[in-house]
Amino acid sequence: MCTLEKRGQVFVLTLTSDNEHRLSPSLITSIRSHLQRIRADSTLGSVLVTTAEGKFYSNGFDLKWAQEGGAAFPDRLHHMVSSFEREIMAEFLSLPMPTIAAVTGHAAAAGFMFALCHDYVFMRNDRGVLYMSELDIGLPYPDSFMAMMRAKIANRAARRDVVLRSAKIMAAEAVKMGIIDAAHDSAEATLAAAIRLAEELAKKKWDGEIYADIRKGALLELSEALGVTAKGVKPVRTRL
Repeated sequence: MCTLEKRGQVFVLTLTSDNEHRLSPSLITSIRSHLQRIRADSTLGSVLVTTAEGKFYSNGFDLKWAQEGGAAFPDRLHHMVSSFEREIMAEFLSLPMPTIAAVTGHAAAAGFMFALCHDYVFMRNDRGVLYMSELDIGLPYPDSFMAMMRAKIANRAARRDVVLRSAKIMAAEAVKMGIIDAAHDSAEATLAAAIRLAEELAKKKWDGEIYADIRKGALLELSEALGVTAKGVKPVRTRL
């Protein structure tokens, strides 16, 4: 479901096999397991890039799995949402390194949220959309998703179109709306650009725990929604 490689100080996590990369309980667990390994192996200057094989970055939660439970559908859906919040959203918020999403295909619903979990988002320009499908399929947004969109989509009109129009947004438009950082001509170019930025950031050799603490403070509403708190690291006094 995932592969992990390390290129110098850069970890590259790739979603593999299932061509839609639906966030089933098993995929969420697999991502979480790799994040734990990344955390354990991180050093000063570590950076994480995530990407995916095929035409999808992630097509959201595995609703088929939830529907197979019949009357248990709400419980199964709640299980996926709470697992995603705890094991992916909260984990990315507290991960001790910069993170970059190389969105090389469609990112819908929870897949869109997965991309927004990252500090930077790059996207291919020739194929793929960002799309919050909840309104179209008749599901409410979890509070954590709304907190994520308020934190990461600053433009009110852009956020309205994402949430209340279920707009399907291609890369060039997403750049103009301030949702992503850059658009590139192909999947290969998108990943290459993400790796280049990761290598630049790795040279900073920032303290990962301080980086994570600053991130949590900068995204305070999201941190509170996910129950993740900043440690409030005290500045070190130096002699002049």
